[in-house]
Amino acid sequence: MTRVKAFITLTLLGGLAVVLPIAIFILLFQWLFGQVSELVAPVVIWLEAHTQFKDTLARLMVIALILGSCFLIGLLVKTSVGRWLHRHLDHWLGRLAPGYNTIKDLVLQFIGSGTGEGVLSGPVARVRIHGAANPLSVTAIVTSRHDNGDFTVYVPTAPVPTSGFVYHVPADCVEILPGVTVEAAMKSIVACGSGSGNLLAPAAE
Repeated sequence: MTRVKAFITLTLLGGLAVVLPIAIFILLFQWLFGQVSELVAPVVIWLEAHTQFKDTLARLMVIALILGSCFLIGLLVKTSVGRWLHRHLDHWLGRLAPGYNTIKDLVLQFIGSGTGEGVLSGPVARVRIHGAANPLSVTAIVTSRHDNGDFTVYVPTAPVPTSGFVYHVPADCVEILPGVTVEAAMKSIVACGSGSGNLLAPAAE
């Protein structure tokens, strides 16, 4: 009876481990699509009235236009005029819009601000969080380097890499993996370590 109970429990948990991430992803996508749809509803109504695009197709087109606009703005801020405009707009929004600076700092900390620091700017490293002499290591992303040589690293949790732990470790505990991209590291973490052999291969050579 105990074996049957254990079998049923483990099988159920295994099924949940497969279904829950998919269900959460679908719910998150539906929520995000709903939020964007409400935001662009006036434009969607105009497109439906003046073009052949209807409902979902019109929404997708508007989302594509938004992404395209973000790309063009990104190109603009690479120019001297764009940087000047962005600097002044940033200054006035920081003074007039409560919470703008906090949101901006959070975004810059995540994607990096051109200084080489930030979650998405890497680099990926293999970190021995219990000391250089301890063989236990984790996949981490270096988010900051300190003047004394120490590192601050972010260790994502599997299978949801948006949550994790921050460690401050000495340099001898950090092994930079120059051949590994942040995307490859995140893919391995989402897969609960699957593919780590290829991920850590540069360190083994």
